Amino acid sequence: MAPVFAHGALRLYLLALLETGPKHGYELIKALGERFGGTYSPSAGTIYPRLGKLEEEGLVATETEGRRTKYLITEAGRTELDSRREELAGIEDSISASVRRLADNLREDIRTNMRGLRADLAATAEAARTSASSASYNGRTAGYTPDSQRILKEAELLVQSFRDDIRVELRQHGASQPLTPLALETVRTVLDQARISIRNSLRT
Repeated sequence: MAPVFAHGALRLYLLALLETGPKHGYELIKALGERFGGTYSPSAGTIYPRLGKLEEEGLVATETEGRRTKYLITEAGRTELDSRREELAGIEDSISASVRRLADNLREDIRTNMRGLRADLAATAEAARTSASSASYNGRTAGYTPDSQRILKEAELLVQSFRDDIRVELRQHGASQPLTPLALETVRTVLDQARISIRNSLRT
């Protein structure tokens, strides 16, 4: 994947974020994630070294609040930012392009995963049909056969396991950062497509 920020662009963008007010490192990471609509979130290993470099250059100062460090833009930092406003505008355009590119990649991943899911569902449906056709006639006419009961139970367990896993993923994500509208729409789209695929497999 192409770099999200060109060389030196992240440092300048961090100054722009600090221009709006002092922030902790985590707040800067969160602000960047929100700017990218949740499609990109820089790591602490990416942000803190650049903040340290900005401090060395006198463009950023720090204040300690308990065990946390707050970063503030200095007058020298404001002067640097003012002299590079045109470059900053170009960075904003580049971020918008990156968001579109990352969203396109995400949609392609979703399509690929859905193709795999549909293939799995088709294989499961075929296995169910094969198992049902091999059951005895008397067993079929009595209602659910032992095989069909087992398959139904297994299908229900798969759905329950999927639901539980996704709930855990969502809660773990929500504990670190808010769920974005893009992520919500992705979940809705995937679930709608899965529902359609399952329904079509059951009707086959």
